[in-house]
Amino acid sequence: PRLLSQFFFADERVTRVVAEINGLDAELDPQQYLVLLNQLHLSQARLLAVLERIMEECIPTQRHSRDYLVKFPEELLVDNLGNHMLFAAECLLAGTFLEMDESDGAQLRPKARNLLCSLELVRTVLREQSLSQPNCYPEPVRTVLIQFDRLFAEFELSYVSSLVAVKSPDEIYRQQEIIVLFCETVERALHLGYLTQEMIDGYEPLLMFTIPRLAIISGLLIYPDGPLSLERSPEEMPRVFSPFYNLLRKIRDLLRVLSAEELWLLERSLCTAE
Repeated sequence: PRLLSQFFFADERVTRVVAEINGLDAELDPQQYLVLLNQLHLSQARLLAVLERIMEECIPTQRHSRDYLVKFPEELLVDNLGNHMLFAAECLLAGTFLEMDESDGAQLRPKARNLLCSLELVRTVLREQSLSQPNCYPEPVRTVLIQFDRLFAEFELSYVSSLVAVKSPDEIYRQQEIIVLFCETVERALHLGYLTQEMIDGYEPLLMFTIPRLAIISGLLIYPDGPLSLERSPEEMPRVFSPFYNLLRKIRDLLRVLSAEELWLLERSLCTAE
């Protein structure tokens, strides 16, 4: 159950697979090479997972901030992102620039080198600690973990930023505005009886259509200064709404001529129509 013991065996597995790869002629046995490469990725993922738990136990208040993750596209926020970063660093150090321009790869190589050197140091220090005192984390262990955590975060942010357009602070704020709008829309719908708490607690599928529809009405009429404000230019609106700027203006103009009763009937119908 001790994390350092788990790390020792995970590290042994990585070392063993790397030795098998180095002793294999990939051209003579490409199939076995692919098998070993997959085993390496799996064993590295296991190693990083144990290392993450060790850092949470050893340096929980000294972890490098990961607030930058909110800037990443959601499709990148997967469980194996850390393993992909490690693989990317190894490729960069070997001179293979996956998915990026050679100039960008050349700029990232020093960070990739620092990260991999730091990982090797962490592996060495933790192996020694696991064999001597597997129940404690002395200051030298904490120091190398803090350094590795910082270098990993810096490389992760730099690498992803070189591949995709990360969200700007304005985009993150607009996304938060939409979240607030949807929350206020749900609260208003509950108050007016359009929705019930049971529907929300039971994840009623119809809500996937109902809430966005009601949010458009709320954003245009009830909260006109929010993310659907048409006083802004299309470029200043959240990207999910900006392509429909002209349509939203037409919807707002139509909504303004409705009586309170007509608006209530419209919103009720949006809660039931498919």
